[in-house]
Amino acid sequence: MKKFLLFISITASIAGSAQNDTIKRKIDSVQVKIDKLEDVKETLKAADTIRYWKKGGLVGLNFSQASFTNWAAGGVNSVSLTGITNLFANYKKGNNSWDNTLVMAYGLIQSGHEAPRKNEDKIDFTSTYGRLASKHWSYAVMLNFKSQFDDSYNFPDDSNVIAHFLAPAYVLLSLGMEYKSDDKAFTFLISPLTSKTTIVNDQRLANAGAFGVEPAERNAVGNITKHAALVRYELGGFIKMLYKKEIAKNVLLATKVELFSNYLKNPQNIDVNWEFQLDMKINKYLAASLSTQMIYDHDIPVPVERTVNNITVPGVGPRLQFKEVLAIGIAYNF
Repeated sequence: MKKFLLFISITASIAGSAQNDTIKRKIDSVQVKIDKLEDVKETLKAADTIRYWKKGGLVGLNFSQASFTNWAAGGVNSVSLTGITNLFANYKKGNNSWDNTLVMAYGLIQSGHEAPRKNEDKIDFTSTYGRLASKHWSYAVMLNFKSQFDDSYNFPDDSNVIAHFLAPAYVLLSLGMEYKSDDKAFTFLISPLTSKTTIVNDQRLANAGAFGVEPAERNAVGNITKHAALVRYELGGFIKMLYKKEIAKNVLLATKVELFSNYLKNPQNIDVNWEFQLDMKINKYLAASLSTQMIYDHDIPVPVERTVNNITVPGVGPRLQFKEVLAIGIAYNF
């Protein structure tokens, strides 16, 4: 009888152990499935986040060349090369949007026997966050940064630097409302509260009062008694209008107008920046473009000539600045 009871006990123990192992394997199997489901969930979440982003851009290289040999009408041999990058990354989910653009351009031209000169230099970054208030209007915060890459010279004097990276640089921070049309081709930002920061990271240029900063203080004989500040702060109102649309097959038109008024000093003097761009795609890789830019800033003096008593006198003063570029080259959209 004792042997029988011992046998029953051992058999039950073995069966219980086997049952425990089976249960443990089932638990482990369930845990593995849960882990896989978590991985799938994270993957779907990442894919869902990516789905709300729209990214792309354009990279282009424009080249022009002219050569003259025994040309009776005259002419100067020239070569120019300009690179441009235009990138965007826009996020849209529910009532929230975040639009980012970065435009960079740099070009050189060499004429005759002269050393190469810069004919294009631009850094322009804009980031705008919006929270939908109605069908077309959003509460908006915009950050904009503008500067250039390389030194600029007062030619023909190539030893006199008149601008370089962060001299100047402009930083705009705006709080306001933004309107977007149904097709998103037209946007209109109005900001009654905008800070404009002008940076002139060059003490010599700042002391001369370049780009609107207060010049250095000098004594009667012209010696500097107090150096100029490298930064100028302004508070005012800002308006930005942007229209961008394909007006014909492979023809894209983009125009942007920015207006700023400084509440603290001469608010009647409106800073104007108007840019126009027409891009025409010839085939998959070849493209042509026409761009213009018009700037007026009462605080930025430019070289001017005045006539006094029939004598031409050089000087400086606020003037309308204008730039136009027509280019044909290689362009790749992505």
